[in-house]
Amino acid sequence: MIQPRIKNPHALAPQAIEAMTALEASFGKSGLDHNLLELVKLRVSQMNGCAFCIHMHSTDLRSHGESELRLAMLPAWREASLYSERERAALGWAESLTRLADTHAPDSVYAQLAEHFTETEQVWLTMAIGAINTWNRLMAGLRQPHPTSEIRAAA
Repeated sequence: MIQPRIKNPHALAPQAIEAMTALEASFGKSGLDHNLLELVKLRVSQMNGCAFCIHMHSTDLRSHGESELRLAMLPAWREASLYSERERAALGWAESLTRLADTHAPDSVYAQLAEHFTETEQVWLTMAIGAINTWNRLMAGLRQPHPTSEIRAAA
């Protein structure tokens, strides 16, 4: 079982957490679809191995009607026929920015993004990708465990 490195990081940096929470709240005013943003957050969290955030975003997506098949197939979104071109553009951009040191955000990935998102949407999406990468680094880096109450209840 994972052992937290710090028991309650939120309590130790409340101003930073409040700022991040305010940033997250602002995404509701972005005009971007809730489930699209959550798919991006889930995919980035999968890439970063953040169990806490994977749990959070998959739970949120389920509560907003996302299918189990689309959740299960998300790591293979390029090969799966379940995602729209807009979703594919967002997921490609998210993966590119999450691995920025390796990808350098190539023009080909940006071109697909620009084909499906306005410039304003591109900025909002890029901010959301940056935010989830920050949350992943906080939660995975400090080994914050995901909730297990559903698992225990099912067992």
